[in-house]
Amino acid sequence: MSDCNKYQPIPSRRDFLARSALGLGSLGLASLMNPAGLFAETASSRGGLSSLPHFAPKAKRVIYLLQSGAPSQIDLFDPKPLLNKMNGEELPESVRNGQRLTGMTAGQTSFPLAGSQFAFQQHGKSGTWMSELMPHTAGIADEMCMINSMYTDAINHDPAVTFLQTGSQFPGRPSIGSWVNYGLGSDNENLPAFIVLITKSSGGQPLYSRLWGNGFLPSQHQGVRFLAGKEPVLYLSNPPGIQQGDRKQQLAFLRQMQERQFETFQDPEIEARIAQYEMAFRMQTSVPEITDTSGEPDYIYDLYGPDAKIPGTFSANCLLARRLAEKGVKFIQLYHRGWDHHDNLPANIQRSCKQTDQASAALVQDLRQRGMLEDTLVIWGGEFGRTNYSQGALTKTNYGRDHHPKCYSIWMAGAGVKPGISYGRTDDFSYNIVENPVHVHDFQATLMHLLGIDHERFTYKFQGRRYRLTDVHGKVVKDVLA
Repeated sequence: MSDCNKYQPIPSRRDFLARSALGLGSLGLASLMNPAGLFAETASSRGGLSSLPHFAPKAKRVIYLLQSGAPSQIDLFDPKPLLNKMNGEELPESVRNGQRLTGMTAGQTSFPLAGSQFAFQQHGKSGTWMSELMPHTAGIADEMCMINSMYTDAINHDPAVTFLQTGSQFPGRPSIGSWVNYGLGSDNENLPAFIVLITKSSGGQPLYSRLWGNGFLPSQHQGVRFLAGKEPVLYLSNPPGIQQGDRKQQLAFLRQMQERQFETFQDPEIEARIAQYEMAFRMQTSVPEITDTSGEPDYIYDLYGPDAKIPGTFSANCLLARRLAEKGVKFIQLYHRGWDHHDNLPANIQRSCKQTDQASAALVQDLRQRGMLEDTLVIWGGEFGRTNYSQGALTKTNYGRDHHPKCYSIWMAGAGVKPGISYGRTDDFSYNIVENPVHVHDFQATLMHLLGIDHERFTYKFQGRRYRLTDVHGKVVKDVLA
């Protein structure tokens, strides 16, 4: 072989374009098409991804009772005798250790420790500690998996609840329910897979629709909010003069137009719009039926409490959540506001507990008696905790608590979690975690695991990056799994 053959000539611009035409053509085609569609998995017959679940799920559905505003763990689930003993003394600097404060207490010159005014007792065979404010929840202590070592990255409400619901403090990411809807699809074609209920007139921090939004996922995966009253979903009913047959004919014509648009532009959002219109049509029959609880027996109303017959109350929404779960709704998000107790906490927290305690316990009991608790995951908790020192003046009968992201409590019950356990431990002041910390992303990873999803493998490509609910970290808390 001639030595000259060992060397290749430097390619010309014409050679480069000739050899890379296919690659450049592919890039050009990708720029014209929706990039999400190029990398999307195929959907199964039930609307989810064909690759999911990754393994056999323990939970078929989730009912998430989010207590917006941050309930005080010190007054509900995490008793601290030493804190009570040192009531009125200054928060030791060795405990605070320079941790950041909100703007509401950063200017205080004194941080007097505020022990809880409420008595605690152990309940059930598990011996779970619970405040006297939660007598009904205490009755399900042996069903509960209490986590006293939750912590988060955010110190103010909006970024904290956004972080809890979407995995990011910044708006724009899909909510947990949207991820679940996208990945697992629906078990009832006549109802949305992701439904949102909000306690009416509970006051407190604002709740934005992006908390149950689809983010960059296709829009049919966003949560559908049900309102209290005669019209649970706005604009669902036909206007006067329009019959059901007319509406069906209109939707058929609209579908034809949209399908032609899709053939031309290949925009997945057109398909999402078609799916939403068709779901709305089916909901015209299914929603009035599911939201009418008048046929429930009296013993069920007695179980959920006196407010259960008042639409929009927490009790009524818990009862509705059970009915939705029975009909195969996969993710039910129930928000209750009014837990932001910066002042007058003793009176305010009693009111919040009175509104939520009985119905929360009743939901678990109701699911259990129907044989549904074994495959339904119930979650109760807020976005962060409260401080062990008083915001503002501390008196013998009154105190307030500021935001505290470094430790707080939530509980879970039902599918796949160990019943009757308390996991994690805080220090003697409920200020720092000393055993088994659980980050928000760990909690989200565990929730996904119970649904049969490996959170690290469940991603969606958007703007050149693969996103997941747990962002770039998070681990399954295996110690709480049954």
